[in-house]
Amino acid sequence: MKRFNIITILLLAIIWSGCSISKDLSLPKVAPGLFRNTLQKDSSSVGDLPLKSFINDLTVQNLIDTALLRNYDMQIALKNIDAAEVLFKQSKLGYLPELKLQVAASSSRPSDNSLNGLSLNQFTGSTHIEDYSANLGVFWDADIWGKIRNQKAGALASFLQTEEARKAVQTRLVANVAQGYYNLLMLDAQLEIAKKNLKLNDSTLRIINLQFDAGQLTSLAIQQAEAQQLNAAQLIPRIEQNVTLQENALSVLIGTLPQAINRSSRLDKMSLPQDLNAGFPSSLLSRRPDIKSAELALNVANARVGVAKASLYPSLVITASGGVNSFKASNWFSMPASLFGMVSGGITQPIFQRGQLKSNLELAKIDREKTVIQFRQSVINAVGEVSDELTKVEKLKTQYSIAEKRALTLQQASRNASLLFKSGMANYLEVITAQGNLLQSELELTTIKTEQLNAVVGLYRSLGGGWN
Repeated sequence: MKRFNIITILLLAIIWSGCSISKDLSLPKVAPGLFRNTLQKDSSSVGDLPLKSFINDLTVQNLIDTALLRNYDMQIALKNIDAAEVLFKQSKLGYLPELKLQVAASSSRPSDNSLNGLSLNQFTGSTHIEDYSANLGVFWDADIWGKIRNQKAGALASFLQTEEARKAVQTRLVANVAQGYYNLLMLDAQLEIAKKNLKLNDSTLRIINLQFDAGQLTSLAIQQAEAQQLNAAQLIPRIEQNVTLQENALSVLIGTLPQAINRSSRLDKMSLPQDLNAGFPSSLLSRRPDIKSAELALNVANARVGVAKASLYPSLVITASGGVNSFKASNWFSMPASLFGMVSGGITQPIFQRGQLKSNLELAKIDREKTVIQFRQSVINAVGEVSDELTKVEKLKTQYSIAEKRALTLQQASRNASLLFKSGMANYLEVITAQGNLLQSELELTTIKTEQLNAVVGLYRSLGGGWN
């Protein structure tokens, strides 16, 4: 009969372990049908492109490869994955019973005037008691209400979250490295423009000095020409300073000490992708690491609600132990006389714990509602980022076209002003103004070109590209 009761309890535990007293909360539908001001024809997206298919410059690729290997944020993200994997592997063992081996020996001497001492001396003829035992104990908490199953699901979601966190670090790192390199190319181009403009100002100043010596101009002309020359000269150390700072920042990104960065490209030789299809916003849910992480956070929150709710219901604990025991070392392992065994099972129902269990459940539900809000926010932020980058790509294209025409016009104007000035048909102010306008227009053109390159990379990152 006792054996039948134990078997019955075990069967009930196995049957009840399939029960679930919590329901998962589904993801809300947040993503719109289309991005703002776009008319998509298909679901293809540049975010699906592999990294080296999207960025084909070998120098940028090498810098990114170095960053992925040596960047410290990336290394920390990988260690977080290792830690989460250890916890997940441990959670998969939750269904197994605990097994403990205990070996003990004790010796005590009761008082000769005590009842134990008198009885011991009477029956054994000894003044001390020895006890030797070795036993193997089993402890099993039956997963009746899915508590362990929910803990395992939560651990899995947490493990997957660390992988999505790594992807998020990688996408951001790829974009930062590429944009840092493009900024270096911009500074190189601006430094070249500043030096060229300085030579042009030097030539103009020499002509003005000659005309001053001939009595054709006053000292005011020389002063204004010198001021223009010094303004161009001042740009050179400022740009060189920015070059060094950008190289240092890029060196930190790729995990090396500050050093010079080799450049094999020129800004004017960098081409922009023509087909920048963004696809549909719904595809962001499966591609953006931050959205996937928010989705997995909801899985973790669902699991915690299940664990908290299961704590309100009865728990079935089965224990068993067996081994050898003897009060003499000489017959400790005498079989089968020294063998002993015990099996017990019990059901525990929490009744009153000062509201702690119900409070834990309510807090878990609130946390789950917060994760839903955070998921909505992550989707809206992602859609907003894509819309921003699409707008930048479109409007910067128009700006560059206008700025390019303006630069060409001012180049011609500067040449004409110099020729007219030499022939006495234009004054020095017209020459200085034309050269100053040309300098600003050429610098602005390099800035817009860099913004275009950065916007393209930003669109790639915002669409979830860079981790594949």
